[in-house]
Amino acid sequence: MKKKYLTLALAAGALGATGAHAQSSVQLYGLMDLSVPTYQSHANANGDHVIGMGLGGEPWFSGSRWGLRGAEDIGAGSKIIFRLESEYVVANGQMEDPGQIFDRDAWVGIENDTFGKFTAGFQNTIARDAAAIYGDPYGSARLTTEEGGWTNANNFKQMIFYAASATGTRYTNGLAWKKLFSNGIFASAGYAFGNQTSFGTNSNYQAAVGYNGGQFDVSGFYNHVNRAGITNQTFSVGGNYQFGILRANAGYFRYLGNQGALGQRQDNSWTVSFKLSPKGPLDYELGYQQMRVHNAAYNGDGNIPNANIGVFDSASGLHNGFKETLYWSAFYHLSKRTEVYLAGDYMKLHGGYTVGSTFGANNQVELTTGVRTRF
Repeated sequence: MKKKYLTLALAAGALGATGAHAQSSVQLYGLMDLSVPTYQSHANANGDHVIGMGLGGEPWFSGSRWGLRGAEDIGAGSKIIFRLESEYVVANGQMEDPGQIFDRDAWVGIENDTFGKFTAGFQNTIARDAAAIYGDPYGSARLTTEEGGWTNANNFKQMIFYAASATGTRYTNGLAWKKLFSNGIFASAGYAFGNQTSFGTNSNYQAAVGYNGGQFDVSGFYNHVNRAGITNQTFSVGGNYQFGILRANAGYFRYLGNQGALGQRQDNSWTVSFKLSPKGPLDYELGYQQMRVHNAAYNGDGNIPNANIGVFDSASGLHNGFKETLYWSAFYHLSKRTEVYLAGDYMKLHGGYTVGSTFGANNQVELTTGVRTRF
């Protein structure tokens, strides 16, 4: 859905004796998502459920945020660009990440018609953006040079960590290049500095390619993460296809995570989802994903850590198992900017796959209603 922004026009001034003019703009924008009521089963060690506002206060689909982004035309088909974006929690008014005011974006760059878009700073990993067209049915079907996102705080979000860096699903100290060619080919590359005396420690490099084919879109990425001297790799490929009012998405992730003396963890994960958008204000989504691990060590809490961010417990042994999640939703669009929704998921754990959010139970149900609006 196209966003509507409040634009604050800045001055357009003369540039020296040439008489040329630079056009500048800054845009204030934002999004608010409030999930209420939300139900979650197995919410404590006694197996009780909880009904509240959001999942631990978090909205279901989109982190609420506000931001500033700007551009200045410097001529020759180029412009300087920047973005500052902060996330907050509507349920309590607090910052999403205390002490980090711009916890979604803080970057500056240059965009050129010929050479593409270069950005530097705190930003999405390019693997995250490339996989968004098949990771779930809620984002854009097309590859673009803009940042994308997956859903926020539910049980099917965790597949996004296969596209993560050493610092999460965004680069810290990151460089990114993206280019969408006129023939539909998309190419991207990213690197994040570890800022360590050992140059490669906590660094990350990624590459992604794709193609916007009209009725279908495909992409894939390679991800290499060095986290505290431990290397991790992910290979992924997927895409989507439009059947009239129905969009189908599918993707595969292969993860190889070194665990020091514990050996290599190997994941084979996949997802399939659908979005039905008939004429009128309603649309519907249905998805399934499976995250399968082999030779995986638990973290210190006795659970399977998400890809690329694990701290391993050598006393726990090594485990095989898988997590499967079925999810669904319906949106009623009140306008181009505002919608209400009904959504839910069912997660089932098998074998040695455990997660902390179920407190030892092997399944969990989440249900919610909510409202989301943009400005």
